[in-house]
Amino acid sequence: MANGWTLKRRLKQSQGIQRWRPWERSTGPRTQEGKARSSRNRDKGDARGMLRAIRNVLRECDAKLIVAEGRE
Repeated sequence: MANGWTLKRRLKQSQGIQRWRPWERSTGPRTQEGKARSSRNRDKGDARGMLRAIRNVLRECDAKLIVAEGRE
């Protein structure tokens, strides 16, 4: 495989995770400060959402220019 994970390695990793079961010990944030901080995690890399909003505004502007110039 291109990423170095052979079928054998993937199987071994999967079996190890099934034995380890980290999801049973996951607690998430406990304090109000931690909960507030984790609730803002999605805001860190939302460049795609901002670009989408800019693209929509530009499309609306372009459509208005086309109508104003009579190029429909």
